[in-house]
Amino acid sequence: MKRKTMWKTVQLSWLMVVLLPGMARAGDAPAWMHAAVNAALPPHDEKTDAVALYSEDITIVVSDSKIKTIERRAYKILRPGGREYGIAATYTDSNRKVTGMRAWCIPAQGKDYEVKDKEAMEGSMGVEDGELISDLKEKFLRIPAADPGNVVGYEIETEERPYILQDSWGFQGRAPVREARYVLQLPAGWEYKSTWMNHAEVAPTSIGGNQWQWVVNDVAGIRREDDMPPMRGLAAQMLVALLPPGGSDRRGFKNWSDVGVWETNLAQGRRDASPELKRKVAELTANSPTTLAKMQALAQFLQHDIRYVAIELGIGGWQPHPANDVFTHRYGDCKDKATLLSAMLKEIGVDSYYLIINATRGAVSPSTPPQPFWFNHVILGIKLPEDMKDASLAAVYSDPNLGRVLIFDPTDEMTPLGQLRGDLQANYGLLVAGDGGTLIRSPALSPAMNGVHRSGKFQLSQNGTLTGNVVEVMYGDSAMRQRYMLRAVAKDTDRTKYVDAVLSHSLGTYQLNKASIGDLNLKERPLQYIYSLTAETYAKSAGDLVLLRPRIIGSKSSDLLEKKEPRKYPVEFEGPRKDADSFEITLPAGYAVDELPPPVNSDYSFASYHSKTEMDGSVLRYTRTFEIKEVSVPVEQLDELKKLYRTIASDERNTAVLKPKVN
Repeated sequence: MKRKTMWKTVQLSWLMVVLLPGMARAGDAPAWMHAAVNAALPPHDEKTDAVALYSEDITIVVSDSKIKTIERRAYKILRPGGREYGIAATYTDSNRKVTGMRAWCIPAQGKDYEVKDKEAMEGSMGVEDGELISDLKEKFLRIPAADPGNVVGYEIETEERPYILQDSWGFQGRAPVREARYVLQLPAGWEYKSTWMNHAEVAPTSIGGNQWQWVVNDVAGIRREDDMPPMRGLAAQMLVALLPPGGSDRRGFKNWSDVGVWETNLAQGRRDASPELKRKVAELTANSPTTLAKMQALAQFLQHDIRYVAIELGIGGWQPHPANDVFTHRYGDCKDKATLLSAMLKEIGVDSYYLIINATRGAVSPSTPPQPFWFNHVILGIKLPEDMKDASLAAVYSDPNLGRVLIFDPTDEMTPLGQLRGDLQANYGLLVAGDGGTLIRSPALSPAMNGVHRSGKFQLSQNGTLTGNVVEVMYGDSAMRQRYMLRAVAKDTDRTKYVDAVLSHSLGTYQLNKASIGDLNLKERPLQYIYSLTAETYAKSAGDLVLLRPRIIGSKSSDLLEKKEPRKYPVEFEGPRKDADSFEITLPAGYAVDELPPPVNSDYSFASYHSKTEMDGSVLRYTRTFEIKEVSVPVEQLDELKKLYRTIASDERNTAVLKPKVN
């Protein structure tokens, strides 16, 4: 009763202070939207599709089990591409409901348009690369006349029963923002802790009654650039931990250890093995002579016998299902598969820990405020026995307390135990161990463990036709991606379409004579493509001379940085890699070399490129290596990266000059 009375008082005062100024006649946009129409636009350029004239987020904490929010936005559409801002969208689930939703358009000429809650549409939200059963749904309103010159806006009210007493204020996106406000209202006796990310801290203004307001102005938009870090890691925002008096199991997180405790509690008892699961572990490892062999057998079982199916109802989006249920049903999502493997490893005497991570590198950094919602993936840290030394175990993190910890993703079907795909390397995640959690940086593997090594032997005829055989060997992520694409491909001719794609980007005309693929289903081994080709008129005549390009197949250059506008954000590579090409061309009788391309030796902290063209009797030999050593290139080094790509492009175009031999 006391809680109801308190909320009624809060609600009435809030309606008077906040909602009344925005009320409008039916069909008219509210006063807060009209007030923004004539305001000066935030700084922008001629390519800007839309600007945010006004943004307001209001959070009303009723109790530790109820939070109400009001979200207001007003955009001015500047270009046709800005029409996408004519959709008001939010989400609902078992703990979050929409209590009000309205949207408006203020046209440059004519009367206002309004769309109300009853016109909203609702649909399920899916996920990529997996089957999903979820109570998460999207609700949206389409705003009419979202055309250049018009102003569109919306207001969404929600009510939520939070799992954790945390809130976030994200006030930066792709559109420049003129003014953004965040208002926080807390019950008596409550406190908060705010943490800022990608923005200088702004002091709040007290507006009475345990209410605070933050305001920022002229926030630049984030324009998309190819191979940039994820928006989530770049956007300015404020994280708010809500702290009720006397403590609460839902109170906000003050540090990463708190997040680790929360994750540990969610998984409490869920890694206990049933008799059936114990018997399965014994069966799978019966013929494995070593602990490593046992680990490999269990990893294989998780990767190939447990299907990826996500069932995320309520807290199920964060809490793993019990290992025994995952084993019985033979399916689960990433956290379920990590839980099952952890339970099975325990049965062979190997400890393991959750590593909560974001599958896109750059979404989390050491400066990221503690919150589990930064992450979207769960993998495993496996504590290696002291005497386990094996060259196959490359993805090892050295923990000051736990020792050597092998990072492994049980969800990744094509990456064997000991390796880690590129986007999970050099990536920050929360290692949940002991009494809490620690934010760690996952290991970066040697570049030599990923890439394509291509070798070819060719014969050049008198008329300039090139014939030869090529062997491509793929390692690491390069092999993994090919295996993923070929999982459902049955015909051999379809499996070798990759070869056509490579040749078409390197040769003007060619004929693929034959092609085959090797070790497709052995993920512990490199993948191979073996093929032969004919390229007519490959060498070009220039009078008595013949021009021959030594770099026959493959391209490492890029026009990524060949833009007029200066780049604002770092360049992110998929991961470390090392590619190598080696081509031998036997020259036709009667020709000698007049000129060879110069060698290239470009070495930077983030990457290197080396090539060499030389003669050995009648054989012209071209070799090169391209190595990515760092996964990210900061803005201050982008001129060096541009120079490197231009050097590579020049080398790939260079030709050897042949001349007739003099008798």
